[in-house]
Amino acid sequence: MVSQSPPAPRNSLFAKYFVALFAAVVVPLLVAGGSEAWFGHHDQKARLNELLNAEARSSAAKIQDFLDGIRDQLAWTVQLPWSDDTDERRRLDAFRLLRQVPAVVSLTLVDATGRERVFVSRLGLNKVETGADHSVSPALRKVRPGGAWYGPVTFHAGSEPFMTIAVAGTRSAVGVAVAEVNLKLIWDVISAIRIGRTGGAFVLDQPGRLIAHPDISLVLRADEAAIQPLQALRASIAAQSDQATSGPDIGGHTVLAAMAPIPGLDWSVVVKQPVAEAFAPIYAALWRTGAFLVVGSGLAAALAYWLTQRMIEPIRLLEGGVARIGAGQFDHRIDIASGDEFERLATRFNEMAGDLALSQERSERISRLKRFLAPQVAELVDRSGDESVLDGRRIEVVVVFGDLRGFTAFSARAEPEIVMPFLSEYYDALDRVVIEHGATLTHFSGDGMMVLINAPVPRPDPALCAINMARDMQKTVQSLLCDRQALDHRLGFGVGLAMGLATVGRIGSEGRLEYTAVGNVVNLAARLCASAGDAEILIDTVAAHAVGERVLLVELDERVLKGFDQPVRVFAAGETTAR
Repeated sequence: MVSQSPPAPRNSLFAKYFVALFAAVVVPLLVAGGSEAWFGHHDQKARLNELLNAEARSSAAKIQDFLDGIRDQLAWTVQLPWSDDTDERRRLDAFRLLRQVPAVVSLTLVDATGRERVFVSRLGLNKVETGADHSVSPALRKVRPGGAWYGPVTFHAGSEPFMTIAVAGTRSAVGVAVAEVNLKLIWDVISAIRIGRTGGAFVLDQPGRLIAHPDISLVLRADEAAIQPLQALRASIAAQSDQATSGPDIGGHTVLAAMAPIPGLDWSVVVKQPVAEAFAPIYAALWRTGAFLVVGSGLAAALAYWLTQRMIEPIRLLEGGVARIGAGQFDHRIDIASGDEFERLATRFNEMAGDLALSQERSERISRLKRFLAPQVAELVDRSGDESVLDGRRIEVVVVFGDLRGFTAFSARAEPEIVMPFLSEYYDALDRVVIEHGATLTHFSGDGMMVLINAPVPRPDPALCAINMARDMQKTVQSLLCDRQALDHRLGFGVGLAMGLATVGRIGSEGRLEYTAVGNVVNLAARLCASAGDAEILIDTVAAHAVGERVLLVELDERVLKGFDQPVRVFAAGETTAR
């Protein structure tokens, strides 16, 4: 049905009351509130940018002081030239430095020729006069007399960050002191930095590795994936010409951050503060504006009440008409001739009633279809509006059969009042599992069932989906049987599944339709199910190869199955513990 658009209203209902309300109350408040919010946000952002940049520079200076303290301590060990009787004194100086500087893990004193004269360590053996040649090491080649050299950050055992610091004496004769520094102790500096109430700082080196953070576990894990938000935050600040910018942190919270470099190193100190905390004054101002808007809304409500008196009759007509249309009287029409939006709305309702009358026939057809097909198949037809998806075709499917063990004997002994409620609960439980995995339940037969994967609804990786579904079926039924041990402890449940080409489509008579599959793979799945014991899932070779090593499979002895000339290779997967 092609509906003709209703003519434009002669008098706009919007123009009758909204202009008065907007002009009298809303416009002044919105202008005042909007300007306050915009200018306040702009000023607060400028203040925060200045504050955060100052905090970043201050934090960089604190870390630089930490490293300078280590450098100055190392410089005391290279004050005097080497001689034959200075080894003991140098060794005592080295031990004294380890006591005074906890961050230094090991110290190597090298003479002017590059030979190792003293080595002391917190972790290894101390050595004197080993004569090891260090002349080609980067530390000795790059350090300059009277200067210091900072090596790249390394992570020992993929965890703790270390850095080599080399300090040369003012004269070449005094040699070089080379120290391995544990950067984990920078945590003492970083943890003391507070931006506002909850803000903090962290340090990244040039490649983007985390060197220091208030949560030291992030540093020790050296998890590149976990610190990607921090790297992205630094990149965002650099892209904004080192201006404070916002972005998500590790916890997913939006923060405002600024950055400063550490002099002499390719490190960056980033300070951050949650946006909610940083802009709290602005939010408070917005709350005040909101309060004014509430008061204005009260005034607007008084004006709207007066206007509403003129709307009661059209509303009553609409209410009565909608109620009758909702009750199924799609031939009812709402007659309103007010010349405004109410008339236009009534026209729309009348068109809707006509469309509902046309769609009622289709809805009834879909309802009948759901009586004869599996729910998920009927829903697919309903969504697509095309029943051709149910036509016969040949595709690769996974067929799953499952049935109860010992049910025939149980049903012969038990009373119908016991058997039928048990079957109903059993069917409901399996139906929920099938729907959860997006499979197609073709039919129940006695105590057995047949399920299709990949038809008519395509599924990625149907073999893995079928095995996961079979496991859940086993868990569900075994739990159900465990709760029903009083009925018959000999009841069990077996599952068989096979993968291959099959002809799928709807079959049946005009009054009764089924969506099913026909082919050798159906027979193989049924035979595997019949061969399966309690709590067992048997799988054919094709499905086993499809899942590969993603599922732990156990190859069983070949089995002779009815209807197959040759023994069949069988695999078992994920057996559920029997009761």
